[in-house]
Amino acid sequence: MRPTLPPDYRPSDAEEFMNPLQLEYFRQKLLRWRAELLAESTETLLHLKEESLAEPDITDRASLETERAIELRTRDRERKLISKIDAALMRIEDGSYGFCEETDEPISLRRLEARPIATLSLEAQERHERMERTHRDD
Repeated sequence: MRPTLPPDYRPSDAEEFMNPLQLEYFRQKLLRWRAELLAESTETLLHLKEESLAEPDITDRASLETERAIELRTRDRERKLISKIDAALMRIEDGSYGFCEETDEPISLRRLEARPIATLSLEAQERHERMERTHRDD
């Protein structure tokens, strides 16, 4: 049974890390974010179906095709984001949410608040990005 969140609840460092209230808070935050992305995706699909590429003017058609490509690229990024949200929801269920995949240390609440799909602590993420830059420069 899931706990009921008080309306103004915000996770705090004074609480036990990833207690049932915190888990429910992040679960609801992730579900809302996912629902927003799905709604935007549905809007895009409807918009693309209504839109006609049969513009007589070649400039208008080119603009329309560019807008459509940008919209589709955005939706593709959002599709990938939805799969990350789903993975975060699975981590909530299996009890690993909020802990760094590399170090098993807690990910700060501030970081999770800003990026609820985070899988690495800030320090581990910075190390990862430094390694990427180093290997990219090779």
